[in-house]
Amino acid sequence: MNRFKYALATCGFLGAVPFAPGTFGTLGGVLIAWALAGTEQFRLWVLVAAAVVTALGIALGDWAERYADGKDPQFFVLDEVAGYLLTIWWFEGPSLLALFVAFCAFRFFDIQKPFPIRKVERVGGGAGIVLDDLVAGVYGLLVVMLPARLLIDAPWSAAS
Repeated sequence: MNRFKYALATCGFLGAVPFAPGTFGTLGGVLIAWALAGTEQFRLWVLVAAAVVTALGIALGDWAERYADGKDPQFFVLDEVAGYLLTIWWFEGPSLLALFVAFCAFRFFDIQKPFPIRKVERVGGGAGIVLDDLVAGVYGLLVVMLPARLLIDAPWSAAS
């Protein structure tokens, strides 16, 4: 086993947790968003981070499937990180509440896999591993963004 690739694929071993690895792996995205929260161009840096994690996830996804002898191995959580970063993208300098609301929204769609997420999941290789979580991230984004737009003072909304 290549320990470096495994460390990347598990987002610093968060995906190696024996229970709920996707949930723990998503915390990697929360940490990235939290670290970027004070930056002047939060949205830009979150998109850059999401693009880098997506590219890394696609590249390492094939290796992870070969290593685990199976499709979309549980320890591989870069897809969760990328998807979460799309959900949190809308917030400008997110609060802890916003990070939490985005986390819950993303995990809901990642676990439930409404249409077309389950279909996208069938795409093979690293792209298939990552794409379904990107769609879940967009669904999560819509769920946190629309109520905050309708309710001008939504408690989790830090966006203008």
